[in-house]
Amino acid sequence: MDIISLPFELLKGQKIERYRLAIIASQRARALVDGARPHIETKNIKPTTIALEEVLQGKVEFLTGKEARIAQKEYKETRRTRLKGPMSMEDNQLEIKKDLSIYLSESKEKTKDQEETV
Repeated sequence: MDIISLPFELLKGQKIERYRLAIIASQRARALVDGARPHIETKNIKPTTIALEEVLQGKVEFLTGKEARIAQKEYKETRRTRLKGPMSMEDNQLEIKKDLSIYLSESKEKTKDQEETV
């Protein structure tokens, strides 16, 4: 049995749709990439394959409906604050000024070099 046919053969006895399987596995793969530990022992190393195996073995719990929307919103908020807090307008302006100053100083140096060679 190859990895492509695996989900469809294992899904025959379960009450989970292919579309829902793809969504659940992709969300679990994202969690694995973010540092979550796998729930199963496997020889695979790719997060997407591990996530798919976990879902098919019933090791991943999932929510549906309103509960799922609330949980997803909470997850996005915690992920955003954990990775990098939202930048304020002043922080954005400072970053832009830094980038522009580097660009302008490099362009001035190029202009001086071109004038010297003429």
